[in-house]
Amino acid sequence: MSLSTLKSRAFRRRILPGFGLSLGFTLAYLGLIVLIPLSAAFIRSSGMSWEEFGAAVASPRVLASYKLSFGVSLLAASVNAFFGFILAWVLVRYTFPGRGVIDALVDLPFALPTAVAGIALTAIYAGNGWVGQWLEPAWAAGVRHLGERMPGIDWAGWLGTKLAFDRAGVFIALTFIGLPFVVRTVQPVIAELQPELEEAAATLGANRWQTMTRVILPELMPALITGFALAFARALGEYGSVVFIAGNQPMHSEITPLLIITKLEQYDYRGATAIACVMLVASFVLLLLINLLQKWSRRYHQV
Repeated sequence: MSLSTLKSRAFRRRILPGFGLSLGFTLAYLGLIVLIPLSAAFIRSSGMSWEEFGAAVASPRVLASYKLSFGVSLLAASVNAFFGFILAWVLVRYTFPGRGVIDALVDLPFALPTAVAGIALTAIYAGNGWVGQWLEPAWAAGVRHLGERMPGIDWAGWLGTKLAFDRAGVFIALTFIGLPFVVRTVQPVIAELQPELEEAAATLGANRWQTMTRVILPELMPALITGFALAFARALGEYGSVVFIAGNQPMHSEITPLLIITKLEQYDYRGATAIACVMLVASFVLLLLINLLQKWSRRYHQV
């Protein structure tokens, strides 16, 4: 064995002493806190036949909750990707009074209990709330106008005529809790962008729109996609802030996490765990996509 090999091994031991013990503690802690509780859902559902499992996860009420949860989560994450990029850009590139306060308020949905957020959003956007008393009539008028212009689509059924206690309330809550993920993912990348790139593009004759679409957005796209995926995954599992403002009408404004709680209250543990398994698999897929996007983002910036 060469001297360099011995030095390399000794160097590795000095860097991380007690590797075997720390690795064993890490795996045990991860198993007790994460893996064993999550595997309990699959173990509980394994006693069901395929017919029972299919009936539990594919009933009309459950399918309606899937459509609402996935659809509104996707819409809220898309809106957050757009406005979160604008907010991150303003916070990084401009100096104005109160910027530090606004930057701190971005993290408020992280620290605020979700039940408190749901109660606050309901009080604000309800028909008699500070914002809802002015915005809800305009929302209802806009939905009626869409119904008159495109009568073949049930706009009132899809969008509802109220902000709180309807599908619009689900969208408001999921947008509220997902915005920080986009801002905090994109903000460091914007801070690393050199202003000289924009100056060089302007020197070469590019206008502001061309500079944004051909110079800035390609650099920000990996981080923007990652923030979108994080906001979507967070919205998909949200419960506390939605349950107060959604109205919770079966087949209309009932999200999947609420349906799981409802089945538990009805002592339908198998049905609840079966739906939980579907959401768990969806979360695993989203986590895999997020990790792949982050890996792609690192490679993109290294190149």
